[in-house]
Amino acid sequence: MCGIAGFTLFHNQVGNLSTLKAMSDAILHRGPDAGAEYLDSRIALCHRRLSIIDLSAAGTQPMHSWCENFIIVFNGEIYNFKELKQELIQLGHQFNSQTDTEVILALYKEFGVKLLDKINGMFAFALWDKEQQTLFIARDRIGKKPLYYSVMNQELLFASELKSLLRMPNISKEIRSDAVYDFFAYQYVPDPKTIFKNIYKLEPGHYLLFDKSGLTKQQYWDISFATQSKNSLQQNTQLLKEKLSACTKSRMIADVPLGAFLSGGVDSSAIVALMSKNSEKAPTTCSIGFNQGEFDETDYAQQVATQYQTNHFQFKVGDNALDQLEHIVKFFDEPFADPSLVPTYYVAKLAREKVTVALAGDGGDEVFAGYEKYKIDAIENKLRNAIPTFVRHKIFPGTAKAFKKINNSLCQKASSLLYSLSLEPDQAFYVTNAQITDAQWTELANKQTQKELGSYHPAKISTDFYNQCDGLDHLAKILYTDLKTYLPGDILVKVDRMSMANSLEVRAPILDYKIIEFAATLPAESKFKDDEKKYILKQAFQGELSDDILYRKKMGFSPPLANWLRNELKDLASEKLLNRSQGLVNYFNLDVIKKYWQAHQDQSKDHSSLLWSMLMFQLWWDHYMEDA
Repeated sequence: MCGIAGFTLFHNQVGNLSTLKAMSDAILHRGPDAGAEYLDSRIALCHRRLSIIDLSAAGTQPMHSWCENFIIVFNGEIYNFKELKQELIQLGHQFNSQTDTEVILALYKEFGVKLLDKINGMFAFALWDKEQQTLFIARDRIGKKPLYYSVMNQELLFASELKSLLRMPNISKEIRSDAVYDFFAYQYVPDPKTIFKNIYKLEPGHYLLFDKSGLTKQQYWDISFATQSKNSLQQNTQLLKEKLSACTKSRMIADVPLGAFLSGGVDSSAIVALMSKNSEKAPTTCSIGFNQGEFDETDYAQQVATQYQTNHFQFKVGDNALDQLEHIVKFFDEPFADPSLVPTYYVAKLAREKVTVALAGDGGDEVFAGYEKYKIDAIENKLRNAIPTFVRHKIFPGTAKAFKKINNSLCQKASSLLYSLSLEPDQAFYVTNAQITDAQWTELANKQTQKELGSYHPAKISTDFYNQCDGLDHLAKILYTDLKTYLPGDILVKVDRMSMANSLEVRAPILDYKIIEFAATLPAESKFKDDEKKYILKQAFQGELSDDILYRKKMGFSPPLANWLRNELKDLASEKLLNRSQGLVNYFNLDVIKKYWQAHQDQSKDHSSLLWSMLMFQLWWDHYMEDA
């Protein structure tokens, strides 16, 4: 795993070698093993290397092609590079190294941008074509590896992380108000936006071409739910297991120590089971737990570790874990508020003490419908279809408001249900998942913020993807939405930043695009059947994992937020939320922030999710904006 950055020099001298080195230094944590730069009259490229495959100097980047016409900086892994290399040798290509990087260069010479159809992996790369004077930048299909870019003074700037781009002289740090609203709705800023105007994320499954005439962006891959498998459940279960085994095996290739994250949930446990079957050596596994029992899964992880005789290590997040919070937040570059960033940092830290590469179970919930919200949404959608439209649209909204006024938990739940049922499925799915309600936003946002936003609403991001999906059933549409928003915007950002903060590479077999394409052909009842989530995945590992692992209630990877904000985090949060002259108060009314804070402290309301988002925003602001 590595970090990349660079800029073009077609028209203007936007930077020099000193700038390039500063951009490289900013992402040193992504590649502490080596670093190098390339600079000529048209292009500047830099690379930070975390050595995984071919540890020799032959793997150093920026790397030149055999013909010397192409230069690449590459972040990621190509899992089918050995097969592709043999194909290229048959076509007459020569190689200087054992790296997957050099294979990309040869593929470009042979196939141009169509090489993206051939490679299978997680990646972001920038390839300079000397002959065509074109910069070709691409990001993997699912979005496991990040890529930020901006056009400034007619030149293209790019980097693995925002902090690297921010080393560019004179780059603007002007915040976009709609991204602030997006953050509080989703707990992250969805691509292609960033928190800053004129800086963007390259979306998963897209590539850029930049030459002296300007920038072109193109999508090269998408997920289709249009075709349904005609196989029996038994046949598809066997196919799934075979595909997952192959994808896991391909991710076990490394010239450095390799292990796995093990939470004790279905996904990570399945990966550990497959690793054990694909290796003569016992895997190294790492788990993180909490001192509060209701948030702790380490007993289940230990059960799987014992079953497969792994070399198992675990760490309990204690009261002092939050001492590192301000340090951890710096790695995100944008406001980011998924609270599981804390345990993810610590499990990556623990794993890096033992291995350089770790396999993880990421993607199982989004690909096979594993979240509790899918179950809730399915129930709501059945009710929605059974109730006359007139009742839903004309009666339910008023009744929901009436229940809302009654300070009783049952009435609050009734209000929420009736309001959701009054909406169409795409809007209801957004509301179910939004981290801030319209009423809360209206109360919190100051007049200037509301004026700047006008009619803008972040729901459109979610509903647009819902309606773009080519699947006919509701489950397909909400899975597609999460695969396009929550997975790349939250889960994969969290894993990438927290693993890279510890110079650890993480690979996710379930997120192989072939698994995702296969899962998209499965009928809805294969994923969600008789109230059982991830049905086919659990069927595939029946006999490999105990019922305690397969069928226990999902806990997730979430810390005890409400408790933290009333105890360990109380002083920090109080100072950041209530005593700052810049940051949150630029967008929110301080008196309303105080009201939410007090209600949470006296336990009359649980505002932990919203207060946590506010704290993450302010911590980000203090680090990135106080000198702006």
